[in-house]
Amino acid sequence: KPIDSFDESIVVSVIGECAIAIDGIINAKERERAAVLVKNEQLRANLLRSISHDLRTPLTSISGNASNLISNGNDIDDATKKQIYDDSLWLINLVENLLAVTRLEEGKMNINLTTELVGDVITEALKHVHKKSEKQKISVIQPDDLLLAKMDARLIVQVLINLLDNAVKYTPSDSQITVTAKRDGNMVSVSVADNGDGIADEQKSRVFDMFYTGANKIADSRRSIGLGLSLCKSIINAHGGEITITDNVPHGAIFTFTLPVGEVEVHE
Repeated sequence: KPIDSFDESIVVSVIGECAIAIDGIINAKERERAAVLVKNEQLRANLLRSISHDLRTPLTSISGNASNLISNGNDIDDATKKQIYDDSLWLINLVENLLAVTRLEEGKMNINLTTELVGDVITEALKHVHKKSEKQKISVIQPDDLLLAKMDARLIVQVLINLLDNAVKYTPSDSQITVTAKRDGNMVSVSVADNGDGIADEQKSRVFDMFYTGANKIADSRRSIGLGLSLCKSIINAHGGEITITDNVPHGAIFTFTLPVGEVEVHE
């Protein structure tokens, strides 16, 4: 039977309120999608701007020095030749970080966990570290020579290279850098300590953010694009570990990451 005008007005009011609520939900989702798109575009713009800035200097140097090598290669001094080599190494490390970040963002980075000797991984990383000065001393402390951890060795080598490169870039040429590896319960703890200026407390919570470079200035005027530490955190998290930063008393910084302990299976 027909409803009276009062009931009809209530029904119309309820329907109107439902419509307003649905519109609000739709608008909120659209705003959320728009915010995500803006953030992605901002990240992309930051990445392109940072890459273009950081690639320009070493590429210009390599191009100019390569031209000199063609013209009068016999007259090029050893320092210039070393500069070409150093620039190429720096570019390779940057590209490796970019590729790794891309694979992580796309979910295409496969973690191939195997049981590895921690000492061998540290040794491999040290071979690839770009030293800016022969005076900079890097030492390794590992009480247990047979310390094992579950890891993707290739990725952990990249983590160590990034941490060591940071220590080298942001500390004086005569500084001491120490890599320490030890067992801590069911985890293996690996730390990279330096005696540089350290990192301010207000920056510690952001050093692992992508594109965050802080206020540190690098001696050779190269500006980090802020991918290295973000990549380290993603890799370590994927291994089931964590990475932290603490102060190195009296001055300096200590980056520490953990990995699951590895055990050797004996088949009789």
